[in-house]
Amino acid sequence: MLMNKIKFKKIINISGSPKIFVYLVIWLMFLVVIGTWAQRDYGLYIAQNKYFSSWFLFLFNLVPLPSGRLIMTLMTVNLSCYFFKPNIFKKTKVGITIVHSGVILLLVGGGLTGFFSKEGSMVIEEGSRTNFTENFYLKELAVVNTSDQFYDHFTIYDQPLLNINNVLSDQFLPFNIKVLEYFSNSEPVPRLYRGDSTLKGMARNFTLKEKNNEIEFEKNIPGIIYEIYNLENHSLGIYMSYMGQPITQKIKINDNDYSIILRRQRTYLPFDIMLNDFKKVMHPGTNIAKSYSSDILLTDNTLSRKVLIQMNEPLRYKGYTFYQASFIEGDGVDTTVLAVVKNYGRLFPYISTIIMCFGLLLHMILKFNFKRIVN
Repeated sequence: MLMNKIKFKKIINISGSPKIFVYLVIWLMFLVVIGTWAQRDYGLYIAQNKYFSSWFLFLFNLVPLPSGRLIMTLMTVNLSCYFFKPNIFKKTKVGITIVHSGVILLLVGGGLTGFFSKEGSMVIEEGSRTNFTENFYLKELAVVNTSDQFYDHFTIYDQPLLNINNVLSDQFLPFNIKVLEYFSNSEPVPRLYRGDSTLKGMARNFTLKEKNNEIEFEKNIPGIIYEIYNLENHSLGIYMSYMGQPITQKIKINDNDYSIILRRQRTYLPFDIMLNDFKKVMHPGTNIAKSYSSDILLTDNTLSRKVLIQMNEPLRYKGYTFYQASFIEGDGVDTTVLAVVKNYGRLFPYISTIIMCFGLLLHMILKFNFKRIVN
């Protein structure tokens, strides 16, 4: 028992060493520098995923180095070891203990934000209603059974499933989809040779050409080439789809009509929003908007209320925050673009900052009074 206690104390002293925290901070500063530098060539989204939102950074694609997510986890473990040390609530240490609590709370909030928070946009035309947001970066392949006149049945395959040679299947679909190619950025180009009878739909006349990713990742146009098989594993043809495709790819199997759409990943909300009116104020003598706002009607079951969303005055409801981000001018009808964020760690920075400030202030007061008593 005594030996186990000594081993545990040794582990805590090593894991909670202030030197480790200093080294982690130095490495994190290095990641911030090279990650910021990488934004110039790769853009914000790619640089963030590579240097901060991953566990490891692979040097020359071979040597694994700790990335932002692992560094923040190690920092949390290092600071947590402090609470297993003796006498941390003594008068001379209670302020530092409170500061440690605030820093850990800040790191936990950052972890919640990184793992669970969602960002997207909501595009609503005047007089229209919607109940979903679209992700800025992630995509999905939607297979829609449109045979029923009363409702459409959706089968959704998220982007991680759209890997080459992956087979997509579902119990509600009488066919399987094999991914032949997936491009994060592409453009349709006319097909020079059109004699292949296995090519169907738009793929008979066009093919997809891969392009380098845009620095602003959300401007990429992803594309997919896929082959459809029936349940007897007989090929029904090769098709293609890309985001923003003007003519939706449609197929008919067993007297059922299906639409296959590559689109931004959608998150459906437990309420819907209708845009009653969009207003904008222009700078005098220019075509530049000075300010703009959206007069919306939020409906949640039997609850309905009007809300005005304008610049620097967002709507917060059920954990979601709606910001007035942009707009699209139409012929007599305008369209609002709302940035939508659900951040589970939104309050953590405020609370942790208050705790850390209180801890530092308490530490200085107690330290000052202790010195006076000693003197």
